[in-house]
Amino acid sequence: MSMCGALSSTTSHLITLTSSLPLTFPFTFRDTINPFHSFSPRPPTLLVKSKATTTHTPSDMKAWVYGEYGSVDVLKFESNVAVPHLNEDQVLLKVVAAALNPVDFKRRQGKFKPTDSPLPTVPGYDVAGVVVKIGSKVKDFKVGDEVYGDINEKALEGPKQFGSLAEYTAVEEKLLAPKPQNLDFAQAASLPLAIETAYQGLEKTGFSPGKSILVLNGSGGVGSLVIQLAKQVFGASRVAATSSTRNLELLKSLGADLAIDYTKENFEELPEKFDVVYDAIGQCEKAVKAIKEGGSVVALTGSVTPPGFRFVVTSDGAVLRKLNPYLESGKVKPILDPKGPFTFPQLVEAFSYLETNRAIGKVVIHPIP
Repeated sequence: MSMCGALSSTTSHLITLTSSLPLTFPFTFRDTINPFHSFSPRPPTLLVKSKATTTHTPSDMKAWVYGEYGSVDVLKFESNVAVPHLNEDQVLLKVVAAALNPVDFKRRQGKFKPTDSPLPTVPGYDVAGVVVKIGSKVKDFKVGDEVYGDINEKALEGPKQFGSLAEYTAVEEKLLAPKPQNLDFAQAASLPLAIETAYQGLEKTGFSPGKSILVLNGSGGVGSLVIQLAKQVFGASRVAATSSTRNLELLKSLGADLAIDYTKENFEELPEKFDVVYDAIGQCEKAVKAIKEGGSVVALTGSVTPPGFRFVVTSDGAVLRKLNPYLESGKVKPILDPKGPFTFPQLVEAFSYLETNRAIGKVVIHPIP
């Protein structure tokens, strides 16, 4: 689907609800032939106005929306979506940049239907932006603060209908952290879900100074950060990582002591074994052959072979705050795919590229008007 096709659909796109239950929704499509007046899948408290400090914000915003599960073709650009209401523990962000993750397109494809929030949905997890309004119980942020975070506390359990691929999004204070001062918004937006996944996964293996680690897909969004965190934060004695031939030098620049070209050798057949294998690509059956006796395999996707274990990130602003000094010192760096940033109208193109599984680091959307 061309971008022209996506944009031209904004005046006639009709969202079909699959539920026969009476629903109200927290956003409206005022330019559609069947406009909704309020859209809220959550309990009625979502619509209760809280006392808030605010700057002037419009009532409508531009956003990408899908009302059915499927390919990139279900993504529609809407120009009159109502700006979300705040809960008392939330801040309203003017979104400046957002980033895409595999969970975004897997969710759109309907792979998490049983625990997903009702459709239609504004997708997006990662965000960097400016606080324009605060709820009455917000303590740590004020209007004008530059922040970043993963807006969904549980990645697969009831993620927000108002995602980050919009001009505004409402986020719980506890999921955010101040944007590192040395990073621009695009760089900051690339980090939250991936760096939290990298950090929490290492923590769950009990990783500690002096241990060794093998990172599968070291050039990806998560893997590129696992390499850096293992070395700079956790004190790894040795870091190995896999990638295709074209990305071997990137692995070394990130701190990998051993860069393995998976097109030429099988990592599981190497004589060297590791305390931990961080499987960011879905090869757990092979990964368990690369660990030392008593070692651990953390798996983000695919089937799990014991002693490997599945791990799903929990968004936590405290993790970002803990890692901010490493980001601000330059010890840990965001890796953005060189094809980006993609502009807001290029979202379909950006998702199509991400779904080729050839992206290096993160695919970022910037600017968001």
